[in-house]
Amino acid sequence: MRATVMNKAFDVSIASIPDATIQQPGDAVIRITRACICGSDLWPYNGGPNVPGQQMGHEAIGVVEAVGSDVRRIKPGQVVIMPFAFSDGTCLFCEEGLQTACTHGGFFGNGSDFGTGAMVGGAQAEALRIPMADGTLYPLNVDEDDALMPSLLTLSDVLGTGHHAAVTARVAPGHSVAVVGDGAVGLCGVLAAKRLGAEQIIIMGRHPARLDLAKEFGATDIVSERGDEAIERVQELTRSYGVQSVLECVGTEQAIATSMGIVRKGGAVGRVGVPHYEQIPSAQPMFYGNIAVAGGPAPVRAYIDELLPDILEGRIDPGCVFDRTVALDDVPDGYRAMNDREALKVLVRP
Repeated sequence: MRATVMNKAFDVSIASIPDATIQQPGDAVIRITRACICGSDLWPYNGGPNVPGQQMGHEAIGVVEAVGSDVRRIKPGQVVIMPFAFSDGTCLFCEEGLQTACTHGGFFGNGSDFGTGAMVGGAQAEALRIPMADGTLYPLNVDEDDALMPSLLTLSDVLGTGHHAAVTARVAPGHSVAVVGDGAVGLCGVLAAKRLGAEQIIIMGRHPARLDLAKEFGATDIVSERGDEAIERVQELTRSYGVQSVLECVGTEQAIATSMGIVRKGGAVGRVGVPHYEQIPSAQPMFYGNIAVAGGPAPVRAYIDELLPDILEGRIDPGCVFDRTVALDDVPDGYRAMNDREALKVLVRP
């Protein structure tokens, strides 16, 4: 079968690898029908930590081709959402809705296994083995070519991650919110903040097409400045109080510093951008301002029940974040396009 592999910085290719097969009784094998490229995939693409030959991709929808002998809930032929983390669905953390901390789980696409020894491949491929299929996969009652597929695919990561940022930032009806970052997760954060009733939603970014989409999703104000100028502008928009909730969707040192500079006393920062900094700045103002900082890898599996009806009933259309579709053979060009800011988020059709 064919799959996307990261060879080295700026070098992604489509390679022939062994077919996905059942290896454990709890496994399933899915045929990938939709996948995509994530902004976090660009970190190793740009020279961040990567392993030569690492299989890429952690967001997918697929059709179940086979299941192991212990699988009970997932059936061959089902169309399923594959969240970016695999989880058993039964441990203490899964029961609490924090599947990304599952005691037996891990993440797709990077070999991370939470110390369990479970190694899995990537979803930018023709097929994929899914460990702990009953706890991981989410069955859909739709056809594999349903027109809603782009929006449904966002439930595997970006919509749930934007929602997690809003939840951990304690967004509530009437709140003022700032979203740091105009990537796909940030735009889904705007959608999530609007859905949760925020009154003022400030999008912080500088790409016109993305900002237009942010306004469609519910943004009320745009701040394109950076650094101290951005902080000053947000303060102007909030009568010098700052916002009650900040959704940090980038992960850079500047992004977290901006977040801490614009959050209101008593407010909260929900950070979902993978951190590329060693520590959060402003420890003293954070303490004396009673500012909460939370967030991390989003337990998107836990949010599907809540978010899915809004997609199926047409209240939200997060699939708009996909502005380019490529075949599997063209995935390397999809990486280039996203890295060069020619595309916001690339959908893959194996």
